[in-house]
Amino acid sequence: MQVLYTAEAVAAGDGRNGEVRSSDGVIDEVLRVPTEMGGPGGDATNPEQLFAAGYAACFHGALRLVAGQAKVRLGADTTVTARVGIGPKDGGGFQLTVALTASLPGLDQAQADDLVAKAHQVCPYSNATRGNIDVAVNATV
Repeated sequence: MQVLYTAEAVAAGDGRNGEVRSSDGVIDEVLRVPTEMGGPGGDATNPEQLFAAGYAACFHGALRLVAGQAKVRLGADTTVTARVGIGPKDGGGFQLTVALTASLPGLDQAQADDLVAKAHQVCPYSNATRGNIDVAVNATV
């Protein structure tokens, strides 16, 4: 694979109660374990939120790509919502689950379903997670 871009981030401190910074300084966030997981929560982010944001943006880009290839015009109100869950894994450790919902107003349901399925095949996050974690994709119109 020819690498076109490499992102770099550093985590420091106490893991999930630490902080993360990107090498260019654009991301500089304090992390806190959510209260649902026994942590302090508060106005800090967590790895699952960051993963959800990245997956939603990446999938939205893939959706726009496949729509363009199909000559389908998507409106500015098209969105992708990613819900990333974390829980205990059988045998120890933790695992993730993802639910993606693409809102495609103005399209018919069959066309929206087709575009979402195609985006799921080309999205780098979908390709990285395929076979590793449960990812559900859904389209609403």
